[in-house]
Amino acid sequence: MSGVPNDSHLLSRRGFFSWTQTGLGGAALANLLLRTGDVHAEVVPGESSDPPPHFAAKAKRVIHIVACGGFSQIDSFDYKPELAKRHGQPLGGDERPDVFFGQVGLLRKNDWAFRQRGESGLWVSELLPHIATVADELTLIRSMWAETSNHTPATFQEQSGFRLNGFPTIGAWLSYGLGNDTDELPTYVVIPDTRGLPAGGSINWTNGFLPARHQGVVIRSRGIPIDDLQPAHSIDERTELASRALLRKLNEKHLRLTAPAGLAEVAEAELAKVPGHDALVARIRSYELAAKMQLAVPEVADLASETAATQEAYGLNDKATVDFGRGCLLSRRLLERGVRFIQMFSGGAFGSPRINWDGHEDMRENHAREAVRIDQPIAALIRDLKQRGMLEDTLLLFTSEFGRTPFAQSAAGVIGAGRDHNQYGFTVWMCGAGLKPGLAYGATDEVGWKAVENRVSWHDFHATVLHLLGIDHQRLTYYHNGIQRRLTNVHGELVEGVLA
Repeated sequence: MSGVPNDSHLLSRRGFFSWTQTGLGGAALANLLLRTGDVHAEVVPGESSDPPPHFAAKAKRVIHIVACGGFSQIDSFDYKPELAKRHGQPLGGDERPDVFFGQVGLLRKNDWAFRQRGESGLWVSELLPHIATVADELTLIRSMWAETSNHTPATFQEQSGFRLNGFPTIGAWLSYGLGNDTDELPTYVVIPDTRGLPAGGSINWTNGFLPARHQGVVIRSRGIPIDDLQPAHSIDERTELASRALLRKLNEKHLRLTAPAGLAEVAEAELAKVPGHDALVARIRSYELAAKMQLAVPEVADLASETAATQEAYGLNDKATVDFGRGCLLSRRLLERGVRFIQMFSGGAFGSPRINWDGHEDMRENHAREAVRIDQPIAALIRDLKQRGMLEDTLLLFTSEFGRTPFAQSAAGVIGAGRDHNQYGFTVWMCGAGLKPGLAYGATDEVGWKAVENRVSWHDFHATVLHLLGIDHQRLTYYHNGIQRRLTNVHGELVEGVLA
């Protein structure tokens, strides 16, 4: 082929793609080799000035399941016999609970029966019968607490460690710190609930002040995975390749022409740090990634290629479980292809009818509806990861912005059907690499209102997640507005009691 260097077989993959951008022949060859599998995905390095690993990592990848709206610890993982004994009684004490809607009804017992599960004897309720069968793989933290009972700032804190928006989420921090094990798919993938985006939309996977390329990329589990990834109508391949080459040249020319004096010849990574240039550098790279994703995404999203038994296990044949089941199966396939961080949302924005875990009106109706969507798929995902040997280096997280109150959301002296938000004590769980399985860490008080034993903040939780990935949370920083910012702000202690 004209213009091919004689020692092209010695080029690195990144060097090869740089060469292909210089002409149609090279681009066409690149396309052909990608289609035949002769060029393989390359690792994308992180960008931290103090690059991890800072010590041996237990986990190399993460799936984070976010239950939007306030998942009830009282009805799932935090069994309180005393609450059942005091059902219908006032909370008591001198403290007036500070709850979102200001209604403090009588104590309300758990709506689902609890049983001890597996060899570990973890208490898990009948709300989650499938997850209960893998209880021995779970590491519960039953002493979480948050700083607010307002959904939006609480969700910001759950994701970024801060109650205000504009701060990078944990997925963006991991993209920045660790990079990716493939250059054909995004480092940070978001799979929203098929019923709608969470409140705030893309702010839930923002890069904040980190370079723009670390923002999460949405891939849908149903319908078209990514909008506009494929052209709306057929385009001649040579025309498409030529258009991409021209677009990159024009973007690069503009980038260099607008660079400050003395920086026109520096690397793109350095130009990205210049005010006003990060967005363009990110756009250039997004076009390059999109070209590779045109081949990678259809393959990874082809769930029909899975065995009938696998599809059945994930609930793909059941109307109630198919949507979340597809998301869980897609997550496993993305991990297998090198994606670093996947965030799945259970629940969408707030409104009527509710499409999340916000059980103000009727807990039994709300949580039963949401739980049936996720229970079987999550249990299948855990089993699947384990039997493939992936759970050994994968971290699975299940969190909610806060929990629910042990007393009803109703007038005083009434046992209402709903529960209000509870920031003072709730449960999250972890599973996989580097953890003590079958463990319940921490405790709330006798009725499940406040965390009282081994209390864990979001900063502590984030510090522990980073630790499992080989990152010292105090060393993963980014200089912004005169401050060396970090995910854990100036806080965070390792939850050593959950570490194997």
